Amino acid sequence: MTWLHKNKLAFSFHDYKTQGIEKTKLQGWIKTAGLEKIFNKKSTTWRELPESEQEKVNDPAAAIQIMLEHNSIIKRPILENGKQLIVGFNEKEYQTLTNPIK
Repeated sequence: MTWLHKNKLAFSFHDYKTQGIEKTKLQGWIKTAGLEKIFNKKSTTWRELPESEQEKVNDPAAAIQIMLEHNSIIKRPILENGKQLIVGFNEKEYQTLTNPIK
């Protein structure tokens, strides 16, 4: 958010950790960016899940169910700008955004 403010880009913030996330949103993100980008297996939440739960994640539907139950596993931040989806902070990708605050 600091980078967006500094570069005077308008945005709306959705905190899916507190506000939740829709299954259809996750499905769309996975279709656009791929499961590997959206599902954060490096997160503390993932590492703390029992191995029996981790083993259940063998397809996108199972991964979505885990993300709905443990939304800290979703990679952050995710920026949507029309058709563009940027997962994680990448300054070069952020520089492609054009939506100046008036």
